Amino acid sequence: MTHRSSSIRSKKGKWVNNERLEFLGDAILDAIVADILYKQFEQKKEGFLTSTRSRIVQRETLNKIAMEMGLDKLIISSTRNLAHNTNIYGDALEALIGAIYLDQGYRVAKRFVFETLIRQHLNMDKMLKSEVDFKSRLIEWGQKNKVDVLFEVVNASYDTQNNPVFESCVMVGGMNIGSGKGYSKKESHQVAAKIAIRNLRESNLLQEQITHQKNEDSNEALDKQLGVSFQDLPGE
Repeated sequence: MTHRSSSIRSKKGKWVNNERLEFLGDAILDAIVADILYKQFEQKKEGFLTSTRSRIVQRETLNKIAMEMGLDKLIISSTRNLAHNTNIYGDALEALIGAIYLDQGYRVAKRFVFETLIRQHLNMDKMLKSEVDFKSRLIEWGQKNKVDVLFEVVNASYDTQNNPVFESCVMVGGMNIGSGKGYSKKESHQVAAKIAIRNLRESNLLQEQITHQKNEDSNEALDKQLGVSFQDLPGE
């Protein structure tokens, strides 16, 4: 539960935190949820499975579950980080899943995810009826920060079963910040928006490029007023 902002030096002189466990837990959680959905929804197509998994593992959901479990009370982190980054809670949950996997193996980790996370803390019926609209959330963020967010279909093809496949990209400040494929233009837009949001959250360089481009496009008198806020990016 130790965040990198409060890393502890081990006896061997190595700084210790939950960052590596978080990385592992993120991958294990994705695999477990995919495994569960694949077996529970045998008649559903890949698009449904991908969308449902995204809703389960999205950051807002993990943050909420972590707080309901009381993990927020166990996290060791600087006060400033906890106050400004609620994603720390979801990160801690992923680290816990990674630790369970390392200590007890995949089967126990899967049982924890299914019994504790999904059964106790998720309303699956409600979740399946809802849909995370990544495109609308990204557009709203752009409007709030006066940044143009454009969606473009860059390719259309057919899969091996002759189903149409569309590829779309998200353009912000003239830069492609995320691409995605789907069996409809709408689905490809949603996938591209989700990836764009993730890229914006994780890449400081991309954030700097967008802010720089925006300032270049504005006149000098407005430069100081037109900062871009990446704190209010929508959750995945």
